[in-house]
Amino acid sequence: MRANTNLFWILGGFFLLADAVYTIWSLFFSEFDRVEWVGTVAMALSGIFAFFLAFYLGRTYAAQGGEGPSDLPDANIDDGDPEMGTFSPWSWWPLIIAFGLALMFLGVAVGVWITFIGVPVVAVSLIGWYYEYYRGNFAR
Repeated sequence: MRANTNLFWILGGFFLLADAVYTIWSLFFSEFDRVEWVGTVAMALSGIFAFFLAFYLGRTYAAQGGEGPSDLPDANIDDGDPEMGTFSPWSWWPLIIAFGLALMFLGVAVGVWITFIGVPVVAVSLIGWYYEYYRGNFAR
């Protein structure tokens, strides 16, 4: 995490330096002789965002008490891999939920009546996905 923090500090400084060069270049060397605000603001905000990320990562690094598993040179990939939960790789319910949500968004874009078809599809598929382990071969 310390390497990420340092990279974001460097990236923020680079964006602010590039912003200053871009502003001076657009002010003195362009044909319009004025500041081009879109690029200037975009690069300044990119630098500020990089500084925010560097500050956050630095504070998180200090709060966790030192080196994490990803910072150790002899660490394995699995050392920093947390338990994420139980997933169903054989489940078809997420595909049906995606189809129902696609119908709902299509209803927003094309016609509201399609949304009324998508809402029950999403509701039934969410219930099916939630209760997947309570029926059939995987019942507990």
